[in-house]
Amino acid sequence: MRLEELINSRYSKLNENDIHILGYILNNKKRCSTLSINELAKVCNVSRTTILRTVQKLGFDGYSEFKVYLKWQVEKNKKIDNSSLDEFYGDLYKTIKMLKETDFSVISNLIDKAERIFVYGTGAAQKIVAQELKRTFLAVHKYFHVIEGSTELNIITQSITQKDLLIIISLSGNTENILDCIKELSIKNIPIISITRLGNNKLSTIANHNLYTYISTLSITENRKVETFSPYFILNDVLFREYIRYKQNTDCK
Repeated sequence: MRLEELINSRYSKLNENDIHILGYILNNKKRCSTLSINELAKVCNVSRTTILRTVQKLGFDGYSEFKVYLKWQVEKNKKIDNSSLDEFYGDLYKTIKMLKETDFSVISNLIDKAERIFVYGTGAAQKIVAQELKRTFLAVHKYFHVIEGSTELNIITQSITQKDLLIIISLSGNTENILDCIKELSIKNIPIISITRLGNNKLSTIANHNLYTYISTLSITENRKVETFSPYFILNDVLFREYIRYKQNTDCK
């Protein structure tokens, strides 16, 4: 059990001094895991006996047992951090390797021939990826219209044609509120490219063409985790470079 959970479970037994001591420990876990009971008492400006009573209220026999537990908590968090970093490096490598083995010729042709190109990101981070894709392709005078929300997507559905191109950027590929709209476009034979994390998802089965990335979860704390979108920006850059290569090859013919 995490220290925060342990404190919450015994909160009714704690007095003001206990809360003061435990508040300091929570904010300085690494440092406190190395302090003796006398040193902790000094920095908290309480007696040695008060420290002992506090840890006993949490269910520990004494301060030594609590200190071992605290060191274990610190080491556990360190292992989580190292594991997340290794996984992140691994995802970058696997994404680059997968993209290197992907044939971009058909997708590059779709981008080149499309009369209009629409890009939709299903969330806040995905919209940033969409905006970056738009910015990147401006260098070669390809103009991407970034769709700002599901309402705008539904409106565009009424006018988009087979001569246009729709790119959907999603993390899971299972965003329910847009799937009906995407299915309707697929029935109309609108070219659709999905960009999602690797794995089976509803969006990739509907789209004509799929691009994938490996996405890992970054553990900031034990109970706070975020998805890292760096591989999406790598995919953006690779897509742009592959498009340039496609144009150079076709223009030479």
